[in-house]
Amino acid sequence: MSSLPSASYIQEEDLSGLPPPRQVKFQIGLVPGAAPVARSPYRLALAEMQELSTQLQELSDRGFIRPRSSAWGAPVLFVKKKDCFFRMCINYRELNKLTVKNRYPLPRINDLFDQLQGSRVYSKIDLRSGYHQLRVHEEDIPKTAFRTRYGHYEFQVMPFGLTNASVVFMDLINQMCKPYLDGFVIEFLDDILIYSKSRIEHEGHLKLILKLLKEEG
Repeated sequence: MSSLPSASYIQEEDLSGLPPPRQVKFQIGLVPGAAPVARSPYRLALAEMQELSTQLQELSDRGFIRPRSSAWGAPVLFVKKKDCFFRMCINYRELNKLTVKNRYPLPRINDLFDQLQGSRVYSKIDLRSGYHQLRVHEEDIPKTAFRTRYGHYEFQVMPFGLTNASVVFMDLINQMCKPYLDGFVIEFLDDILIYSKSRIEHEGHLKLILKLLKEEG
């Protein structure tokens, strides 16, 4: 049994502009009687403020966010990663409480392991950055709003932190990879696992999936 290094197929710096329309569009359905919720911005350290300004500019330049007034507004915080990079996170907890949960069925882990029997070579493709390749339904864009010292912004693409984001993304990837599921592909949330019986076979499987992802944009 052997494995190849996992990789991130989509690099953030390669993404620019709104993604093309897809068969799946991210929607935020609310429970009956839900009203907009806005929270004051969190206090941030000087280094975090500088990072916030930088990341807001990057997201704006790519067309992922736009400045806009909204009755909604979530606060921003930062999480420091092992590489000392600050990841900007938006606390959508209040919005998530009001969101109708998507009951998309997640596969059973035991069933996934059963599919791997007889395989010897594995690769994992990290698609986390692909979240920003899915548009938010126009009517739901105001619900993604977040508040900062530098202004009020909202996402035009699917952000991290929303309650249904992972299963909607999983649904999209499952539709894309449907011909190969249970054959040599397992998709779980934002990862694709490719499994093969030999390295030669694995090269063919990898080329096929990478070509598919590239064609889908």
